[in-house]
Amino acid sequence: MIKRGIVILLAVAAGIGVWVLLGGVKALQIKGMMAKYANMKMPPEAVTAIEAPEEEWVPAIRAVGSTSAVQGVVVSTDQPGIVEKIAFESGQNVKQGDLLVQLDVSQEQAQLRSAQAQLKLAETSLQRQKNLLQNRVSSQADFDAAQAQYDQAEARVQEVSSLINKKTIRAPFTGVLGIRLVNLGQYLQSGAQVAPLQSLDPIYVNFYLPQQTIGSIKAGQEVLVKADGLEDKIFHGKINAVDSVVDEATRNVLVQATLANPEGLLRPGMFVGAEVPLPNMEKRVLIPATAVQFAPYGDTVYVVEQMKDQKGESYTGVRQQVVKVGESKGDRVSILSGVKPGEQVVTSGVFKLRQGSHVQINNTIEPANNEKPKPEDS
Repeated sequence: MIKRGIVILLAVAAGIGVWVLLGGVKALQIKGMMAKYANMKMPPEAVTAIEAPEEEWVPAIRAVGSTSAVQGVVVSTDQPGIVEKIAFESGQNVKQGDLLVQLDVSQEQAQLRSAQAQLKLAETSLQRQKNLLQNRVSSQADFDAAQAQYDQAEARVQEVSSLINKKTIRAPFTGVLGIRLVNLGQYLQSGAQVAPLQSLDPIYVNFYLPQQTIGSIKAGQEVLVKADGLEDKIFHGKINAVDSVVDEATRNVLVQATLANPEGLLRPGMFVGAEVPLPNMEKRVLIPATAVQFAPYGDTVYVVEQMKDQKGESYTGVRQQVVKVGESKGDRVSILSGVKPGEQVVTSGVFKLRQGSHVQINNTIEPANNEKPKPEDS
């Protein structure tokens, strides 16, 4: 029994010894690997970079707005009646005075003929009384009564003619009609809508600007406008009015500009982008927008410069720099502060960098850097 216990203890001791030996060997291997890789350097990150140029920059104020017609109404009826004739099509260009809709005026025309007959009789009677008065055959009272009858008959003719004109609906100004809202034979109440009519050339653009810009804008300044769906077209116009009050809720002021629109491409109600170039030209540092890391706590870029590691060896690294970003044009942004002209700035690969990262510049494929980009899918 004792011998058996001794054998078991020896077996256990031998097993523990083997495990200790294996653990020691493994520890020596790990220590050797750590010593081997202790002096290894991480490979540099491949990035693209550009020397930040300083160029002439025309500052501008940008805003979003909407278009509205210089003249725009929904043509409506003044008098009730049945539609007898429709003289236009939806979307048609019309001139001022063109006939749009004719309501039934057969009764009014009969009344007009009756009134004209009464007018003719009153005119004859008036002329007779005038001759009699000149020959001292008739009294002044008889002549005055004839004159009154004539005036009443003339007023009646004008009244019926006016009623006929009100049932003859014409274009109040030159423009483009919208969708027709009436049908032939339809009975229309007074005030019934016939069709929208908009004057498209010229056209207004209304947009809001912050109150801080009031001192920089005035009537007569140039405005550049772009509209969704018409990206290749830039419309030129001028500011014609700046509102006299500032909106208390937003502290913005309404600005109205007038644009030439001979082709009718801009329609009332369209969403547009407006840009007001300012007259004072400035020198700005310009870099691609891809170089900037935008963040709530501050926008940053990575500046490439020569650095030294812990051993004092020189390498190409990056310094994270806080910048103040100004306006943008296309793929480029202007830098107000933080980057000096000629400094080398990382333009792509910024999201994998940190302060002091080792980089290798490879400009084989560079990011877009164009003021007027034309994306392939536009």
